[in-house]
Amino acid sequence: MASSTVSPLTGLGPIRQTIATSDTFPKLNRAYTDVSQTVRESGLLRRTPWFYMFVATLIAVALGGAITGFVLLGDSWFQLLIAGALGIIFTQIAFLTHEAAHRQILPLAPANDKLARWLAGSIGLSYSWWDSKHTRHHSNPNVVGKDPDIEVDTISFLEEDAAKSRGFIRVITRKQGYLFFPLLSLEGVNLHYQSLKYLVTPGPVKKRWTELSIITVRFALYLTPIFMFLPLGMAFAFLGVQAAVFGIYMGAAFAPNHKGMPVLARDARLDFFSKQVRTSRNVSGGWYATWFMGGLNYQVEHHLFPNMPRPHLAKAREIVIEHCATLGVPYTEVSIMRSYAIVIAYLNRVGLAARDPFSCPITAEFRRG
Repeated sequence: MASSTVSPLTGLGPIRQTIATSDTFPKLNRAYTDVSQTVRESGLLRRTPWFYMFVATLIAVALGGAITGFVLLGDSWFQLLIAGALGIIFTQIAFLTHEAAHRQILPLAPANDKLARWLAGSIGLSYSWWDSKHTRHHSNPNVVGKDPDIEVDTISFLEEDAAKSRGFIRVITRKQGYLFFPLLSLEGVNLHYQSLKYLVTPGPVKKRWTELSIITVRFALYLTPIFMFLPLGMAFAFLGVQAAVFGIYMGAAFAPNHKGMPVLARDARLDFFSKQVRTSRNVSGGWYATWFMGGLNYQVEHHLFPNMPRPHLAKAREIVIEHCATLGVPYTEVSIMRSYAIVIAYLNRVGLAARDPFSCPITAEFRRG
């Protein structure tokens, strides 16, 4: 089935959910083979240890500065500035975790996995949980029933999920686009909860006890000085601000990438190139967008070449754009503010499915127009 569509690139008109089937887009033979050959011959898959050493050094200096500021400020509400700074620093560590998980940083896969596990644990997250979820996302982006990133979790990304919402969640769903960023303030806590839930749930979990140990030590080292040196109310405020900034920043970096792009039917059979390009959105802005989003602004290139280091994504973009123009495949790229507007409009459109079933059908029709 396919609902009415609107170009996610231009954003003209209301943003409506699109369910694409195998017949929606033409199948492209050798598309990915040709573009990957060009990228490989250009040397864009080579590791860039100098870059990641530089990023790690900046993060270490920033973390050291935050710790020093915490000690010097003592019992002061200015500590909330330190909390906000830590939320930003932890998100930057999450970006490095993401790149290590995709084996972009070190030459060998086991070394990258170990690095990712320790980095994730250092910010209180389970690498095993995230890796399982993220691998499924990369294999089937925006595919109904296969991509965990579009499964309902307070926010409904599909109209059929919005229609099933009940009670208080239904109230949220109706205006979920406007509530999206406020709700992200709770995402940091949710990530910690999901990580711990995954690690303590029976079943096979790789390096379960290693991750539990890292996360336990992390929280002990993090929480002890906060509650030891700050008044109780200030300590909880500190944690609240840090978690809110972490959640909002993470959501602000990941949300623009696929929300509002075509959604694929569960049984859709698309070639790899079409599946990745048509469901992904880039964010313009050059180097500052790359730093802000940890390279996720080049989402199209990242999905085509998941193990490509961050510094090479900009050059790969030029190759992919030329390739898309030759094949007649739309390449979606918008400004960061436009991407947020698209996401909000799309979520609000999906949320209409949760409206009162006894509402006036004529009014509902005008709202869809």
